[in-house]
Amino acid sequence: MPDIILTTLNAKYIHASLGLRYLFANMGKLQDRTKIIEFDINQRSIDIAEVILNQSPKIIGIGVYVWNVALVTELVEIIKAINPNVCIILGGPEVSYFDDLPNVVEKADFVIAGEADTEFALLCERILLGQRPLTKLIKAEQPALDSLNLPYKYYTDSDLEHRVIYVESSRGCPFGCEFCLSAIDRNLRFFPLEKFLVELKGLINRGVRTIKFVDRTFNIQGSAALKVLQFLKENLDRPVFIHFEVIPDRLTIEQIELAASLPMATIQFEAGIQTLNEEVCARIGRNQNSEKALDNLKYIVNKTNILLHADLIAGLPGENLASFAESFNKLAEIWPHDIQVGILKRLRGSLIKRHSVDFSMVFNPGPPYQILKNNLMSFEDLQRIQRFARLWDLVGNHSRFRNATGLIFLNSTDKFGSFMDFTDWMHRKVGRFYGIALHRLAGLIMEYLTKEKSICSTVVADALWQDYKAIGHSSPPPFLKDFVG
Repeated sequence: MPDIILTTLNAKYIHASLGLRYLFANMGKLQDRTKIIEFDINQRSIDIAEVILNQSPKIIGIGVYVWNVALVTELVEIIKAINPNVCIILGGPEVSYFDDLPNVVEKADFVIAGEADTEFALLCERILLGQRPLTKLIKAEQPALDSLNLPYKYYTDSDLEHRVIYVESSRGCPFGCEFCLSAIDRNLRFFPLEKFLVELKGLINRGVRTIKFVDRTFNIQGSAALKVLQFLKENLDRPVFIHFEVIPDRLTIEQIELAASLPMATIQFEAGIQTLNEEVCARIGRNQNSEKALDNLKYIVNKTNILLHADLIAGLPGENLASFAESFNKLAEIWPHDIQVGILKRLRGSLIKRHSVDFSMVFNPGPPYQILKNNLMSFEDLQRIQRFARLWDLVGNHSRFRNATGLIFLNSTDKFGSFMDFTDWMHRKVGRFYGIALHRLAGLIMEYLTKEKSICSTVVADALWQDYKAIGHSSPPPFLKDFVG
């Protein structure tokens, strides 16, 4: 039985924890006494506790994040009720800011804030030797990245086949966007590139299918970004989906063209736009050339095969509904593969809270700490945007109903307003946007377009049938058969 269990509750099964594998890779002489066991938030805390306690560990290290803190709190309470002698060590973003800690910290024995790659092993060694530190809260020093053992060989073959594999070529972010935790520590550091590429080659050789770079600013160092992309071009001999988070206004044509030279559906860029309101950008410390960003996104969509995912955030201080709509409309005019509409969150430790008084910002006290209202957006405004985001993800994103969405936008210069009208109608019609089968969703779209927008049923049916074929269906749903044969 292992003495040390490393665990976390991932948001989904397909997510494989990079953080746990970094800890395991750097356990040193304790590695043989350590075991990784991963769970997800769809499992019950009591069942997770049973699996862990059946291993009879002396130490349990748990990664705590905004998506799992509620369930981790239950888990720690259960474990301590059953075996109060087991030592629980917490780490992760949710417990890394000592002036803003969740209640779960009270239940644990120790908390390591920051990058615990090597600190965790040192603490475990002291505990096992009976030399427990007197302080509960431990601040980890940033490790030298060139000294760390890399974790990639600890992804199993099953992980590589079925899960998203996370990698990183850098840590930190030089920018100061106040809604993001990266704004607190702006120390950008890079892993030795050649060493990293050897590990990346190993993942490719072992059959990895999906790679997500967690670098906050993949293209910040242009020459390194080009080397990674060139490496992928030379070494990929089969389909692999690879996701990068990029700074959209700092993309170069050379970077874009090199990424586009890889096979179709290989590369996805995530571009964090967040807002196109320059006054709001300045207020929250976001350094962004919006015009250049939009030009680059337009080039990517119109001239390349790169998949493009763009992000917007509603509820930022000083942005009203009309301003948010303007940002969405500019993006929708370009129409990336995905536009993710998010609601502002007050992440623990983030600097966004400094605007709370001036802009009457009220946040949900429970995770994920979304804004409930401010002086320019009411609770109802934000609820409507939340519904808009969910329905947009079902209909407008992933090219799922692209032709039908075009009809929703028909003859409108305000795409946000047009889709919000559809959202409000859907809310009145069905009340919720979860668990809607594809055929029913298509039928509701047809009803809205023909009855509310007065568009010819043949035109709508043709658009829906084109959408069905685009997502791989070879026969139309029953309600379209009279139109398409």
